[in-house]
Amino acid sequence: MNAIDFSGKRALVVGGSSGIGNGIAQAFRAQGAETHVWGTRANASDYAKAEGCDLDGLLYTRMDASDFAAVEAYQPPFDSLDVLVLSQGTVLYKRQEFAMDGFQKVVDVNLNSVMACAMKFKPMLTASKGSLIIISSTSAFHATRGNPAYNASKTALIGLTRTLGQAWAGEGVRVNCIAPGLVDTKLTKVTTENPERLAASLRSIPLGRLGRPEDMAGVALFLASPLAAYVIGQTIPVDGGLIL
Repeated sequence: MNAIDFSGKRALVVGGSSGIGNGIAQAFRAQGAETHVWGTRANASDYAKAEGCDLDGLLYTRMDASDFAAVEAYQPPFDSLDVLVLSQGTVLYKRQEFAMDGFQKVVDVNLNSVMACAMKFKPMLTASKGSLIIISSTSAFHATRGNPAYNASKTALIGLTRTLGQAWAGEGVRVNCIAPGLVDTKLTKVTTENPERLAASLRSIPLGRLGRPEDMAGVALFLASPLAAYVIGQTIPVDGGLIL
């Protein structure tokens, strides 16, 4: 028996149109799940593979997860859900997060929308005894000088994971979290496209390479599978040893 066979299961990856979320979505699809993704562009065709976006075989819906009224009003085209991955995220550079409008924008996407989506689909996850996986960041374990909102929101997700894990375990919903390190996506181009910053970052990663979305996907498959049946409220750093 293949413990990570998701044939006959259904997954939704919020933020699954690109980056880490896209890698996770494609992993669930490859393991047999009917996989839905949310993104912010009008159509799936608006995403290019050159941007790290592979929508092949995924069922796409446009949704701004930080529009809480829209999330609440959403009528899904499915009546059951086994896996919910909340991978939405944003960051603002050049000290924009030190202004309240920038700070709130980032927190609304990275934290508040996670709670909105979790609550929206909690009844379906309860019915299926399903799995909720939240994507945080290893930034939650150290300071990030220029990004107070990103740091605060990603740190808060670890606490949210613990609390929802405790609150919902009795109803059969397992809530866990992944904390990626430095992963090569469009959000990290400020580092990966700067040779000096990239070299410094690689020196701090014991494994000696950047993370890839598929590195996160393997852990997501584990957390959603029966192999993790006794794992509740935990955050797993997936960072090549970065925070050691």
